[in-house]
Amino acid sequence: MNAPTETTPAVVDHDQLTRAQKALLALTGDVAKQLAEDHGVCVRPLAMRRIDLTTGRVEVVPVPCGARREDLCRPCAEKNRRLRMAQCRQGWHLEEEPIPARPDPTTEQKQLLAARADLHAAYQAASADGDDEECEEIRETVAELDDALRAAGVTGRLEPLDSPDKPVRKRSTRRRQDAPNLPRRPVEKRTVGRVFGGRFRPSTFLTLTLDSYGRVDDNGAALDSDRYDYRRAARDAIHFPKIVDRFWQNTRRCVGWDVQYFGTVEPQRRGAPHFHAAIRGTIPRAELRAIAAATYHQVWWPAHDAQIYSGNRLPRWDDRAKGFVDPDTREPLPTFDEACEDLTRPAHVVQFGTQVHVKGILGGSEEAGRHIGYLTKYLTKDVARAAGIDDNASERMRAHHRRLVAELRATPCSPRCPVWLLYGIQPKGARLSTTPGQCKGKAHKAEHLGIAGRRVLVSRKWSGKTLADHATERAQFVRQLLDKAGVRPGYAIDDGPFEWERTKPGDPDVPTRPALLLAAISERQRWKADYEAAQLVASNQLPEGAAA
Repeated sequence: MNAPTETTPAVVDHDQLTRAQKALLALTGDVAKQLAEDHGVCVRPLAMRRIDLTTGRVEVVPVPCGARREDLCRPCAEKNRRLRMAQCRQGWHLEEEPIPARPDPTTEQKQLLAARADLHAAYQAASADGDDEECEEIRETVAELDDALRAAGVTGRLEPLDSPDKPVRKRSTRRRQDAPNLPRRPVEKRTVGRVFGGRFRPSTFLTLTLDSYGRVDDNGAALDSDRYDYRRAARDAIHFPKIVDRFWQNTRRCVGWDVQYFGTVEPQRRGAPHFHAAIRGTIPRAELRAIAAATYHQVWWPAHDAQIYSGNRLPRWDDRAKGFVDPDTREPLPTFDEACEDLTRPAHVVQFGTQVHVKGILGGSEEAGRHIGYLTKYLTKDVARAAGIDDNASERMRAHHRRLVAELRATPCSPRCPVWLLYGIQPKGARLSTTPGQCKGKAHKAEHLGIAGRRVLVSRKWSGKTLADHATERAQFVRQLLDKAGVRPGYAIDDGPFEWERTKPGDPDVPTRPALLLAAISERQRWKADYEAAQLVASNQLPEGAAA
């Protein structure tokens, strides 16, 4: 008896099938997973215990995992991508400031801060006289005063009574001689763009790339791996977020207004990161190219060009020295701060390449929607897959990827990275469990290609809302539509307040994973039916009473 296909009858007698024939049948888990993906339900829900503080009811409910990669959970990744699309759309072509101006300080706030200023001066005098009792009393009073300031509506950092023990090291702010100078204008307190022709308010789409490290083929693989500069490529990838931050600092100073952006960091086919950004308002192309050419980031770290230790000859932990020592001489290795004391030149300088793509976009146009989709296109994939490193990649591409990953694993990603021990330097926070040359940071992993930070970078005044605010808005829209249409859901809606608890393995009230998945699918089907009924009522295709 053959296994059923699309054209054979659905009735299957499992008792008459051989093991090989049963292997061709669909598993219940695969069917449930595919059904969950079809309905947009998390395929690996978490079991959370929900306690209704009003009624006292306790139940275990499925909670989405919230994964951002489609290889882990496609529905959750797609949900996050669509949420990012909504965030980008709402802030790109605003006509009014998303965040209103701060109110003027009240009389109470000024009086409280004036009292704190007097106490701060008294504390400095008592500290200079060595009066510890007086200092302790002032500290207690200032703590109460700080609470009163917060309660009065004052936010921001309050100056501590004791200055930091360790002075902050200041590097020279003089620009490099090989970098062009930029004009510096006073920054206006505005974030929206200019209006042209009395009614057009265009915005900008920007793409920044890094410099070339050698010739590559059409797939992004190095044509000559011996001449390709993998070391510079690895360092540029690790420090890429720093130069992006410096670019926006230079942009605001140069154009003279508070530029807001929504950007994504994505890999090119060669594995190098590049940056796409939606900018609110317009900036001349020549000005953006000049800013990119003048932007750089200097890495003031100890030199890490040649490894001192490798293989079985690695630094060892010494309990007496409370740190790592040389395996031969037993001399303590210099700490990271000690190695940075006499630096006269940076260990690396990151700069953008010459390719800077700038395009003007009108709000509400088809082109704007297409670019929003392009900005968020690869958010559901890991960096390596987005760069084309998959099962269909060529052998040359795989070799190029292996060389880049090998260089990333030998490049320190932070002052606390254990890779520093290979260069004879103790990283910050070194301890007995630190393994020389083995760092758990994402920058060293093959699927990240040095991009260890966030993939989405959004300025603070982009839309005036957090990502959680955007998600709440979507839920409120659905509820308002149901109320307006008079649709009464076929299930109980409880708004809490709730208290949530994590379940533990072996709890008797926790359902199995398939049971949680089926419960989530059933709930989503009811939600979808209610939402579609409300849409029909809103479009005047059904009378209000029929949907209820």
